[in-house]
Amino acid sequence: MKVIGLISGTSTDGIDAALVEITGRGLQSRLHLIRFATYPYPRWLRPRLVRLTHAGRVEDLSRLNVYVGELFARAATRTAKDAGVLLNHVGLVGSHGQTICHHPVPVKMGGIPIRSTLQIGEPSVIAERTGITTVADFRPRDMAAGGEGAPLTPYLHHILFHKPNHPRLVVNIGGISNITCLPSQTGTGRLLAFDTGPGNMLIDGIVQHRTGGRRMMDRGGEMARRGRVHSGMLAELLRHPFLRRRPPKTTGRETFGSGMIERVARRAKILGLSQWDLLATVTAFTARSISLAYERFVRPSGRVDEVIVGGGGTRNPVLMRFLQEYFDRIPVFTFEKFDLDSRALEAMAFALFAYGTIQGEPNNVPSATGARRAVSMGKIIPGRTRP
Repeated sequence: MKVIGLISGTSTDGIDAALVEITGRGLQSRLHLIRFATYPYPRWLRPRLVRLTHAGRVEDLSRLNVYVGELFARAATRTAKDAGVLLNHVGLVGSHGQTICHHPVPVKMGGIPIRSTLQIGEPSVIAERTGITTVADFRPRDMAAGGEGAPLTPYLHHILFHKPNHPRLVVNIGGISNITCLPSQTGTGRLLAFDTGPGNMLIDGIVQHRTGGRRMMDRGGEMARRGRVHSGMLAELLRHPFLRRRPPKTTGRETFGSGMIERVARRAKILGLSQWDLLATVTAFTARSISLAYERFVRPSGRVDEVIVGGGGTRNPVLMRFLQEYFDRIPVFTFEKFDLDSRALEAMAFALFAYGTIQGEPNNVPSATGARRAVSMGKIIPGRTRP
């Protein structure tokens, strides 16, 4: 079946779309990437989405839900067209949407422990515009089963990278970083995966803060390369309480977004750091928080043979250099070594989730999310064509 996977991550910079051909069932599924593209959001949209995560009005939430759904539908249509595939030859769309808030730690309301998450990008709009059955809203089912609703990609990591008797660590560096430890054993029962802390979110946020929004990211690590890591500030950052929390755990903009960016910028000013030194320091922090997560929570159960890295962070050579330095003698590779596009993996994951959901297959990983049981995630919106 041909399936389109769609996601906009915590960086809120655009929509990743992957057209994938999938065969098999469950953990025996096999994926072939036909086409991947990223469609940037309009410049005015990103700040509105970021504001919505903090103090948005219900009216804005309602309208942006539909508007983002229209953009996702256009991304799906454009991806199929550019791949030379007719829409009626696409069986499914799997859409993660755009996360607006994610609160995995339960809060008591009326005596009931409540975990909550909210993604926008109305799937009914996607199904209507494309005519394709759309599966969306994946996280809530895992959370209803007692999980944190993240990380979800370990299911795909296992399918792509598990190798018997060859333990591996898979790292995804998006807005937030997460790791998946793939043990030697078959199956996902002993798989360990969790968010480690910031990925590109803190780096990008500092760039935008220091340049007054003129630059959105440290492209190619140019700014960090010109600076030196401030060891004192790095030590302060590494005392962040999230880093010591035991998994399962997940995080997002609520923890490592604008509030932390402002605090880091103020502290850097007190210490007299140049923007180059500050960028070098937060880039080192991202890399070291990943390696520390391995040392604290994975290494006690056994060493891995290699580290495989994907996501937008792979395009920052300074970040990748820090990663190899902190992992010392464990070799660090990118997904490209395995003929995979680092940028495409998350969109491919949501294509796979949709494929599993329509077949009634469980597609979460309870050992990663903390859910009580394996469940089939996602809500199905029928299109005009049937898979």
